[in-house]
Amino acid sequence: MEKIITRDKLVYTMSRENKPVLEVESGTTVIFETCDCFEGQISSCDQSIEKLDWSRINPATGPLCVKGAEPEDVLKVAIEKIEINDYGVMAAIPGAGIFGENIESSSIKIIPIKDGKAVFNDNIHIPCKPMIGVIGVAPEEGAIPNGEPGAHGGNMDNNKIVEGSVLYLPVFHPGALLSMGDLHAVMGDGEVMVTGVEIGGRVTVKVDIIKGRKLNNPILEYEDRIYTIASKEDLYQAVKTSAEDMLHLVMNKLGMGINEAGMLLSAVGDTEICQIVDPKMTARFSIPKDIIGKDFL
Repeated sequence: MEKIITRDKLVYTMSRENKPVLEVESGTTVIFETCDCFEGQISSCDQSIEKLDWSRINPATGPLCVKGAEPEDVLKVAIEKIEINDYGVMAAIPGAGIFGENIESSSIKIIPIKDGKAVFNDNIHIPCKPMIGVIGVAPEEGAIPNGEPGAHGGNMDNNKIVEGSVLYLPVFHPGALLSMGDLHAVMGDGEVMVTGVEIGGRVTVKVDIIKGRKLNNPILEYEDRIYTIASKEDLYQAVKTSAEDMLHLVMNKLGMGINEAGMLLSAVGDTEICQIVDPKMTARFSIPKDIIGKDFL
């Protein structure tokens, strides 16, 4: 029997206080039905952004309790399938994003999804690459709004979190309390206009516990690369933290000193930006997977 968390089971913060809506054993496959970041409030380009209920922005479906997950474990989330709805939404919002100070009035754009492409206009059809914008566990302390990323994951807006990738999240509280939402049919690095092609859908994941392996921040496997991910108020600090996380991973895995490991990362590593529009900015640092092998944790 399929394990499904329906899209009416929503949270707007990630917190240890959120009561789990489903409990499963490690190794279970679960389907999360998700809303778009506007919780389905937009269906027409004639609507007004200003009239939305902003308390309902960035809902996440969940949380899921994974039995046996304890602090200083790792939750492994293998993303097996992402299915998206037949249209998405974009918006221009005064004061939001890196162009926000130049936007005089808001506007909404409905983006049909046809034949695997996002129809931006009659001439521009963008191949879809469905991704998860918000995915995370209960943070170590307090309640963090879903619109904010951090060590727990959250609104990382990392366009490598796609079908076939594997996300590793630190566990801070029993059961981990995994929630997710804010899918995008396609989104460029940076998400400079605040929205990608925002869309609802269904995500199928397999969750496993890795016992006794502490992480400071999320790690991602995508295709032939490993990514360390960090979110900070300042972009430089996000870049620095993601690179330092990879430095320590390589030093521990390969038994290198800092000089040799740092030179290796300077030769094969890439700094990349996930998003620069949230309360904290998110960067990732990647290296080829074959440098440290499959059992990198």
